[in-house]
Amino acid sequence: MPDQKIENLLNLAMNALPQERAKSENLNVGYDPTTRLWEVIVKYSGPESGLGGERIQVVPLLGGYAVVTLPESEIAAYSVREQIEFIEKPKRLYFETFEEREASCILPVQNGADGLTGEGILVGIVDSGVDYFHPDFRNEDGSTRILRLWDQSVAGNPPENYVLGTEYTKEEIDEALALGETEGRRLVPSGDFSGHGTAVLGIAAGNGRASDGVNRGVAYRSDLLVVKMGNPRENSFPRTTELMEGIDYLIRQAVKMRKPIVINISFGNNYGSHEPYN
Repeated sequence: MPDQKIENLLNLAMNALPQERAKSENLNVGYDPTTRLWEVIVKYSGPESGLGGERIQVVPLLGGYAVVTLPESEIAAYSVREQIEFIEKPKRLYFETFEEREASCILPVQNGADGLTGEGILVGIVDSGVDYFHPDFRNEDGSTRILRLWDQSVAGNPPENYVLGTEYTKEEIDEALALGETEGRRLVPSGDFSGHGTAVLGIAAGNGRASDGVNRGVAYRSDLLVVKMGNPRENSFPRTTELMEGIDYLIRQAVKMRKPIVINISFGNNYGSHEPYN
C-alpha cells in the first residue's frame, strides 16, 4: 500500500520505469537521474533539527515547510519520521500566457481552417493608453492596426463632439511609425506610462509578432481602437466621466465604421460600501 504521507504523484514517479519518466513532462520534475536525488517539498511539525541526516539537505521555510533533497531510496523511511506530515514532488512552472489561453479554451477556437481570428471586428480599450510601436499592434508591413487613438491627456485636437485630448488617425500613427521612435513620438506623443493598457490590449488582440506568434492574443486579426484616459490626478486615477466618454467614443466609431465592437474595460472601483441597509 502506498505511503499515505507521500503524494500520489511522487509515489507514481518512484514506481515508474525510467523510460516512462522520460516521456512525461511531470514525473521527473525534481529528480536528478545522475545523483538519484529527489528535491521534495515537506510539511512538518516540531523542531527543524530532526529534518536532516546523512545525504539529506534541508532548507527550512516559514510555515512549517521545507525543501529537502535526499536519495530516492530514503524517501519511504523519511516519511515515517514522526514530525513529517506530508511529502510532495515539485511541479513544473509555466509562463501564465501559455496556460491562460488553454484554460480559457481559446486555443481550440483559434485552431483549424475555420478558427476564429477576430478578422472583421473592432477591439476597443479604455485604459492607460498603448505603446503603438509594439510589434503586436502592427501588421506584417509595419503599419499600425490601430484605426483611431484618442489620448485624453494630450491637449490640442479632440474628436468631434468632445472637449478634451487629441485624436490620432491610423494615417498619423503610420507616419509616426515610419519616422522611428524618436521623431515618431514627437508627431504622435501618446504613450502608456504604466504599461497596463498595452498588456490588456495584448491579451485581447495582440498578433504575437513580438514573440513569433507564441504570445498571440484572442482576436489577433481584429482592428483596434484605443482611448487613453486623462492624466491621473494627485492621489487619484482617471475619473468615471472620462471612462464614460471613452466608451461613448468607441461605440460611435464602431457605428460610423459599421463594424461590430468588443470593448475591454480593466479600470474600475467598488463604488463604496456594499453593506446592506438595516
